Amino acid sequence: MSTLTTRMDLSRTTRSRIADTIVWIILAAGAIFMIAPLLWMVSTSLKTQLEVFALPPVWIPEVPQWDTYVRMWQDSYVLSGFRNSAIVAFSVTIIGTFTCSLAAFSLAKMRLPFRNVIFIALLSGIMIPFPTIMIPQFVMFARIGWVDTLLPLIVPAIFGNIIMIFFLRQYLESVPNSLIEAAKIDGASYWQIFWRMIMPIIRPAVAAQFILWFMAVWNDYLAPILYLNTPEKQTLQVVIANMNVQYATQRDYPLIMAASFVSLLPILAVFLIFQRQIIESVALTGSKG
Repeated sequence: MSTLTTRMDLSRTTRSRIADTIVWIILAAGAIFMIAPLLWMVSTSLKTQLEVFALPPVWIPEVPQWDTYVRMWQDSYVLSGFRNSAIVAFSVTIIGTFTCSLAAFSLAKMRLPFRNVIFIALLSGIMIPFPTIMIPQFVMFARIGWVDTLLPLIVPAIFGNIIMIFFLRQYLESVPNSLIEAAKIDGASYWQIFWRMIMPIIRPAVAAQFILWFMAVWNDYLAPILYLNTPEKQTLQVVIANMNVQYATQRDYPLIMAASFVSLLPILAVFLIFQRQIIESVALTGSKG
């Protein structure tokens, strides 16, 4: 009987190892498939123009052309585009995340009159596609002199993002109202409740939404191309698009790939930073639950 049990345990262990190996192989293949375009972009930025069009394809350039990154900063508007994108993305996401958190807390836990009506009105705004309000917004910003500045990209967004407010409000629905009432009985103000109690609870959700919002603002192309005309005031995505038109005819694809790789670095940095915070926060929340 013990021998049979031992064989069954070994069989289960073997099947488990085989299953883990298969899963690992599938995930590794998927990771290679996903990272291959990024590696090709970095490799192309270091190639000569002849190596870009060589057949069979050249993965590793014979002599890396590091001067491509020097030319990228000197011969284009990448530096000003990078600065403008950073100003827009960080101001919108940092200030907007704070206002979204306050709005979600107010709509979820404060006794506001018609708060459900306000929430439904906000959600109805998601149903309106941007192209339908694009022209009226442009006319409005043109009349107040904001066209060809970064203000149309920053000011409307710092007052909040409807999707983020919805997500944080739904996240706060799991927080018992008794905690809020107990804090009020102890003399805490709504600001103290929000900053000391609510923010630590919603930190994982805020971090996740911050990543998604930062990626959306950083990669936005439609609004910047609509409002920004001067090359020095354009964001990085518009600069890269203009480089694609200007340098593609010259077959200078290494320069375009170098700019594309540089534009990826802030998103990668933000993702790595907040991914760690998400994991730590979720682990802490799970241990408390």
